[in-house]
Amino acid sequence: MLRTFLRAKIHRAAVTSADRDYEGSISIDRALCRAAGLLEFEQVDVYDISNGARFTTYVIYGEPGQIQINGAAALLTQPGNRIIIAAYTALAPEEIAAHQADIVLVNEKNQIVSAKRAPVRTP
Repeated sequence: MLRTFLRAKIHRAAVTSADRDYEGSISIDRALCRAAGLLEFEQVDVYDISNGARFTTYVIYGEPGQIQINGAAALLTQPGNRIIIAAYTALAPEEIAAHQADIVLVNEKNQIVSAKRAPVRTP
């Protein structure tokens, strides 16, 4: 049996633009992708802290500081909204103890404030 765990998170990123005419996805600053270990075309969930909207999309690399919501999802958010970008992984029981999630906290300019690895803790 596989269990699903958080693999990576960019927390409180600021949406810099939203383009509904773009062909879908979320454009993310490459430095943030590196820090969180996100790869281009990887699936991510996006949680809008400002309005509660949630959607699934995929990563494309963006410009420095950029967090752009593209395609239909652009209708769910707007520039200035704060979001959480999360990627998950399925782990076998023997992989869980060694798993660590990459957590990247950013400021209002999408600059990294802290980056850490968080292990799975047992209750």
